[in-house]
Amino acid sequence: MKKTVADLNQGESGVIQGYTDDILYLKLMEMGCLPGTRIKVNFTAPFGDPISIDVAGYNLSLRLSEASNIIIE
Repeated sequence: MKKTVADLNQGESGVIQGYTDDILYLKLMEMGCLPGTRIKVNFTAPFGDPISIDVAGYNLSLRLSEASNIIIE
């Protein structure tokens, strides 16, 4: 089973390995979510959606549906 950004808890990190969505991956790459980049979950909203991640030196907010498309190791 592949682990995604949506599976991480607050404070956990991982390295981006790839994407599950062939359409959304381009949008994610434009936002700095490039393969090999380390990400860290900074904050999760009270009901779990959205989440804030630290990627490429800035904070990025993602919906869980988007975060579930980023495969990490």
